[in-house]
Amino acid sequence: MEQTHVTPATHVDVLVIGAGISGVSAARHVLRDNPAASLVVLERRARVGGTWDLFRYPGIRSDSDMPTFGFGFRPWRDKRILADGAKIRQYVEDAAADGGILDRTRFGRRALSADFSHDTGRWTVEVEDESTGARETYSAGYLIGATGYYDYDTPYRPRFPGEAEFRGTLVHPQHWPEGLDHTGKRVAVIGSGATAITLLPAMAGTAEHVTMVQRSPTYVLALPEVDPLTSVLQKLRAPARLTYRIVRARNIALQRGSYAFCRKYPRLARRVLLGLVRAQAGKGVDMRHFSPAYKPWDQRLCVVPGGDLFKVLKKGEASIATGQIDTFTADGIRMKSGKEIKADIIVTATGLNVRLMGGMALTVDGEPVDVKNRVLYKAVLLEGVPNLSLVIGYTNASWTLKADLAADYTARLLAHMRRHGHDIATPVATDRDRSEFSVMGEALTSGYIARANEVMPRQGTRDPWRLWNNYYRDRALLRDAPLDDGPLRFEKAGVVRNAPSRAA
Repeated sequence: MEQTHVTPATHVDVLVIGAGISGVSAARHVLRDNPAASLVVLERRARVGGTWDLFRYPGIRSDSDMPTFGFGFRPWRDKRILADGAKIRQYVEDAAADGGILDRTRFGRRALSADFSHDTGRWTVEVEDESTGARETYSAGYLIGATGYYDYDTPYRPRFPGEAEFRGTLVHPQHWPEGLDHTGKRVAVIGSGATAITLLPAMAGTAEHVTMVQRSPTYVLALPEVDPLTSVLQKLRAPARLTYRIVRARNIALQRGSYAFCRKYPRLARRVLLGLVRAQAGKGVDMRHFSPAYKPWDQRLCVVPGGDLFKVLKKGEASIATGQIDTFTADGIRMKSGKEIKADIIVTATGLNVRLMGGMALTVDGEPVDVKNRVLYKAVLLEGVPNLSLVIGYTNASWTLKADLAADYTARLLAHMRRHGHDIATPVATDRDRSEFSVMGEALTSGYIARANEVMPRQGTRDPWRLWNNYYRDRALLRDAPLDDGPLRFEKAGVVRNAPSRAA
């Protein structure tokens, strides 16, 4: 029977929700600038890693280069540009262990709700120990939401006609069955994003055949498996940290430059990207499968290490079918074109749902916070909500670049509050500071980003409320700009204050 015992409240200076890349970065930065602070990390899973502990499908890997996807404070020493999920998870765990974060992490804890009190200047967080059902209460001066924005429980899973007729195995990558054997099987992967493009070469060769069934194509860019500059610097025996800084700086510039080029010259960028596909895939490629109707970077580019996708296509171990699905059949999929795709296993790589703060309910003085109608201050603090940082990474570059900046800013803010005797920091916006778009829904058109419109905060109309997704601009705003500015209000706990800033 489920326990209902509630433990006495545990108070800490800083409470971090999530022990993935964002949570470990946040904890490391906070303790760097505030070494005397008491800090606890709550993690729902049984170990650190977040997304990289959740996903177990074949070939799971980063879709960003590791010199920028790695932490700024910890060099990624492997010269391979992309890394598999197990190595990334181990890298995150090592960073947590070295920084003393593992000892501060409480595993198996799901944060249910959090209420901030202006009278005490503290958050009260209700937590469930999912292994026992026991309830715990934490009190914290500052709360950091580092859960990312994926719904870990429920993936995005559209229903297809005829699913009940299919006699094979149906699986979503987010809940990959342990021990699923695809050897000698016919596999159909529905989707065209990073997951599908990873699964295709990972399962090909072992499977009898793998078909990627896509409604519409995605821009694909092949990267070398090994970074040439890293290899040269390692041969010259350059110090690991120096090598990392050099390669990281170059890759940040390349990311930013290529994104800006694609947005400014979309037709030229399209010709370049499709030309690179032709060169990799060979003369026999049907470019219909690689020619999206949208402009480059209207959706995130998919990268393939060493052109592995094109290699299995050329070998005939895999193929692509582009078009609408008519129905599932007993032994596969029938397209609206009439084409039949035989399959023993169908993988629905159809995407993810979005959920902020792991679904935790937020209130301020007992009043619910409607997150989707708030704006973000400097893309980190939530308008009208005191002592809360949300770590949200980039959609057009490596997630960790922004996570590190947000963590660094939060650490500096906490140190500033401590030095000046402030208990509460609250960003205050006006109605003209928010737009109708979400922070994710204006630039990119990917499915999960469109679905995020009902969950994520609004995009701002001007600085410091506008989210730019620009590393150089964010670095200046979060690292160099003064902390004590007009929109950010500092207070003492228990002081009588104006009601509007408490409103939800």
